[in-house]
Amino acid sequence: MSSFESTVPGELGDPAVGTAEVPEPGAVTIVVPTFNEAGNVPELLRRITESVPARLPCEVVFVDDSTDDTPGVIVRAAQDCPFPVTVLHRERPTGGLGGAVVEGLRAATSDWIVVMDGDLQHPPSLVPELVGSGERSGAGLVVASRYIKGGSRAGLAGGYRIAVSRGATWLTKTLFPRRLRGISDPMSGFFAIRRSAVTADILQPLGYKILLELAVRSRPRQVTEVPFVFQDRFAGESKSSAREGFRFLRHLAGLRTASPVARMVVFGLIGATGFLPNLLGLYMLTAVGLHYLPAEILANQFGVAWNFLLIEHLLFRERRRHRNRWDRMGRFALLANADLVLRIPLIALFVRHFGMGALSATALALVTTFVLRFAGTEALVYLPRRSRAAEADGGSRGRGHTTRGDV
Repeated sequence: MSSFESTVPGELGDPAVGTAEVPEPGAVTIVVPTFNEAGNVPELLRRITESVPARLPCEVVFVDDSTDDTPGVIVRAAQDCPFPVTVLHRERPTGGLGGAVVEGLRAATSDWIVVMDGDLQHPPSLVPELVGSGERSGAGLVVASRYIKGGSRAGLAGGYRIAVSRGATWLTKTLFPRRLRGISDPMSGFFAIRRSAVTADILQPLGYKILLELAVRSRPRQVTEVPFVFQDRFAGESKSSAREGFRFLRHLAGLRTASPVARMVVFGLIGATGFLPNLLGLYMLTAVGLHYLPAEILANQFGVAWNFLLIEHLLFRERRRHRNRWDRMGRFALLANADLVLRIPLIALFVRHFGMGALSATALALVTTFVLRFAGTEALVYLPRRSRAAEADGGSRGRGHTTRGDV
């Protein structure tokens, strides 16, 4: 990697940037995740050169998932930059844009890390103000917000995208009122964070809303905001899609069920929905003449299969890699059917030895077997065994899916 003395004599004339006071040391690593942004990279580096190195030392780390010539364009454009530029090209884009940002956080060497998009909708001229605001306030996280005084979502073209953005913001703030307190724009992809305030290894990004992931899993105690005007895309097309929207909803579900209590509640709600396929199966089997007892045993498997599919995709999606699908399915079915076998002896125990009525004994047995089934599902189906976890961790480190290039 080579670095150069900054030769930029002045500022761009942006009033906010012109008044920013950045105490030394104010070094910053600018992390830019890219996917086919070849048309934007030269202009992005030119604007960073004009507005950042004269104010504070910087480096730029591109984490690239492109299928075009973006890495080559970065290397060529970086030759004229008065700061170090690094390209990390990922052969496997694990975690999408959020995963790329986490790779950038790991590679950063500066006290501050600024995350921004590569399409110039986030103005590079605001980077010194983000860092300066954090230094002045002592905050660990500084969010560039479109929704405070002085900010605007002007570059968010189309009523549909505006409605989706506002809806997503409302939904996330409703689901995480405590964690997102003081953050008016949790959907922002433009923010600064102290390197000491984040532990990259605890992040589990899925899709492009990395700020939400950071705020929920690793929120610094003090957060401040700086207004910014969301710009028009300089070149290329937006990567937003319906698929990304579904990934965002799955990500929300994963974050919301991160605590054991929340997981247990969702587990119970999913289990309740299993009554529908169970009853439907019982109706169909008895309608063709099957006796109700074997029909109930078979119909219960419909409910078990339904619950397994929902739990796999909504509750334990991130833990499916610890065992193969058939192993998980077999263990889950065994636990679900053991619930029926265990419930009858428990009811008899509560009635005979504790003098409970049949109704209250049945209710208590249902609660007891539910808690046991939840704990068993977590421990026996979705938690990794230590030896396998260590083996998987070592294997992933040895595969080397990231190519690093320093300019």
